[in-house]
Amino acid sequence: MEFKISKELISQLEQLIAAKRDSELNVLLEDMHHADIAEILDELDFNEATYIFKVLDSEKTAEILLELEDDLRENILSRLSPKEIAEELDELETNDAADIIAELSKDKKDEVISELQDVEHAKDIVDLLRYSEDTAGGIMHKELVKVNENWSVLTCVKEMRIQAENISRVHSIYVVDDENRLKGRLSLKDLLTTSTRAQISDIYISKLNSVKVDTEDVEVARIMQKYDLEAIPVVDELGRLVGRITIDDIVDVIKDEAEKDYQLAAGITQDVEANDSVLELTKARLPWLLMGMVIELFASQVLDANQAISDQFRTLMIFVPLLSATAGNIGVQASAIVVQGLANGSVKEFNRHYFSKELTVSMISGTIISLFLLCYHYVLYGQFLVGFAISISMIAVILFAATLGTLVPLLLHRNKIDPAIATGPFITTSNDVFGIFLYFVIARLILGV
Repeated sequence: MEFKISKELISQLEQLIAAKRDSELNVLLEDMHHADIAEILDELDFNEATYIFKVLDSEKTAEILLELEDDLRENILSRLSPKEIAEELDELETNDAADIIAELSKDKKDEVISELQDVEHAKDIVDLLRYSEDTAGGIMHKELVKVNENWSVLTCVKEMRIQAENISRVHSIYVVDDENRLKGRLSLKDLLTTSTRAQISDIYISKLNSVKVDTEDVEVARIMQKYDLEAIPVVDELGRLVGRITIDDIVDVIKDEAEKDYQLAAGITQDVEANDSVLELTKARLPWLLMGMVIELFASQVLDANQAISDQFRTLMIFVPLLSATAGNIGVQASAIVVQGLANGSVKEFNRHYFSKELTVSMISGTIISLFLLCYHYVLYGQFLVGFAISISMIAVILFAATLGTLVPLLLHRNKIDPAIATGPFITTSNDVFGIFLYFVIARLILGV
């Protein structure tokens, strides 16, 4: 059953904190999942949250730390000494510990690292800090199980028992040579059913997907999704095994990428959340609003230049909002499908067959919409020629919007710019300007003005 915070629980916790009844707090929270406790701390006053954090043992608070909202985690870490932070990090896997250390100031970072009790753990964390956070090296774990190809099965089992003590979950057993170069993986079934005197080199599986330390995290996610992997090994430039990436890390990557794309599609230029400051939210949202306003000013100039024909054929102006909205919707639909294709790998570059299919869909949609408009205009206003001009213009604008919506994401992707930008204000505002211009050009040609 999913955990839900109640007012009664929050009230009970506040009373225990006020009375400093630490043992009762421990009993109350003992059997709760660390993610649920993190959710509770986010609901409490900062001082109360910090109090609970210090009451619980570091084995539990280390996991809680990872689940907290960024602001609360930053505030709690600011209240802890370097030694206390190091105690938390000693309980975490290397990549999680490295993520938390990366949030600290340089001076505090050095102090925390110096306080870490496990020297090997500290070395692994420092190694991970060298990599960019959006690469395979930046999200990998150092904890893994590896065996040498020259070992016997008996030696392999003994070594695996030692290595597995520091690992929460064993996804794969990796095989390396004497230089630590990745050779393949070992099947647990083969390990259990083979003679203890057999050599690992005779039973390991050489076919194995891997990624390099500088591979982008989104590319790692694509590979793992394509081959349905729970974990994937990471190698350095020389092919040496340096870490592994597990599915839970990739879920975080996918979530972050989806949130970023969603915000870009909405015209937000940087990663923000609802609890960010007014200044941060304004800085993230204002640039696209200003750009959209400037582009729309051109649209207003197009309308002003066609004032005469609008006065002569009054219904032309009435249908401008409909035309803009329809063109914007078509453009966003076309670009959204392309962006989705680029994200999952089904679309890699311009494809003539796909482009012609998109235009065909738009032509069918445009024809149906235009016929409806023609009938609607004729029944309501009795002007067939003007209605015909509006209908033909609508088809042309829809085809233009589909073309723009299909090609712009591909162009942005080719130039290493996130194509998600093309699913938002860029497409709608661009379609407004060019669509309205095209609308009046076609109307003038048909009506002979």
